[in-house]
Amino acid sequence: MKRKLLALLLALVMVLGLAACGQKGSSDASGDPDQQEAKDYSGYTIRIYSNSNSTERTTWLIQEAKDAGFTISIDDNSVISGDTAAIQAANENKDGDILFGLNETRWSQVVDGVYENLKLVDWTPTWAGEVGEYAYPGAAYGLVIQNVLMLYRNDDLGTKGEKLHFQHWADIVDCGYDWYRQNKVGGTTNANINSAMLYAFVDPSSPAGGISTEGWATLWQYCANGKYSSDDSYKYGFDPLNKGDVAVSTFYSSSLYGKIDAAAESSENPLKGALKPENWDLVEIDDGTYYIAEYIGILDKAGRTEEETEAVEAFAEWFGSAETQAAWGEEFDSYPCNTAAADILYPDGIPAIYTLKNFALTKVAGTDMTYAEYVAAHSSEWTNIMTNLGFYWADASAAVAEPDWANLDWATLTQKAE
Repeated sequence: MKRKLLALLLALVMVLGLAACGQKGSSDASGDPDQQEAKDYSGYTIRIYSNSNSTERTTWLIQEAKDAGFTISIDDNSVISGDTAAIQAANENKDGDILFGLNETRWSQVVDGVYENLKLVDWTPTWAGEVGEYAYPGAAYGLVIQNVLMLYRNDDLGTKGEKLHFQHWADIVDCGYDWYRQNKVGGTTNANINSAMLYAFVDPSSPAGGISTEGWATLWQYCANGKYSSDDSYKYGFDPLNKGDVAVSTFYSSSLYGKIDAAAESSENPLKGALKPENWDLVEIDDGTYYIAEYIGILDKAGRTEEETEAVEAFAEWFGSAETQAAWGEEFDSYPCNTAAADILYPDGIPAIYTLKNFALTKVAGTDMTYAEYVAAHSSEWTNIMTNLGFYWADASAAVAEPDWANLDWATLTQKAE
């Protein structure tokens, strides 16, 4: 992406210099700020659990934390893969200091005490006011915003110039063009796509996991009539669109621009134009899209001393700060919750993919929950329904007949199969 790297680097130099004095400094007995010395927290190893843990991310974070005076321990995704594994490991091992990543679904569960061994420290960072609505006050604060996108080609391999405008995500089943769909039930991105597809069919009174039968039938059509592949490179939806195999597809926001910048490396008919699309566009969807935010919280670890807790809080303060989140965003093409970090990364304005309406935080009629909280309350039921009915087969030979929607035992289907 063509960002103002020079502006970023200058800003980082200035802010990091200030942070070194203010955040990690400790006064001597005289109280003279000129005699302050940087405090070294590296003597305590801070144990971190996260699903934002690709090898590149963990390597970067370990080194940057070391340079800032911290020692951290974090497993990469060869050890822990996905939000379910991260949260389960933290709950089972009971040795965590920091939890970061995940999404509102998991964080609402952590904050509400669903996991017996995960309790959060009451904590408010200095940058709390910079993350707006992405906060569980006194508990956890937003780091990275991400959403799912519906994209289409508007060239001769797509709509040939026709604009696509839907009311709901699920309208894709009647769009008249080939679309790509994921090939398995599990996975964070897959779950977010399903949450977007089901949004228009919320029914708190429905025994089918709080979704109308029409919603499940529509999602089945999305699955049954969409193109798919067992090839892992296709699983997030960018490659089939980039190659021209489909006209419409889905993808997650954080890697889109970088993928388009490198699109020609893997296609003879690549998508062109990152910030200024040339042969592709976003499907205009009246509902908006489903956002998730990754958060950071400090775990209440048994036996940790006050000095060790100070080190953990200092790390969380550093990691969520504008300068560190700007560097993280630049390195990994992510969009920060911290508005000061976003201003550093995007001095020319917010990219279009992050200006879409966010329905994750809208209230669900008839409940006191946001849609993100509603998803959290029903996510296990949705997974069980899709698994039990055979959604998202990865092989045509494994396809099953469409269910008889009028005669299903939802009480059984919402339970995990034994």
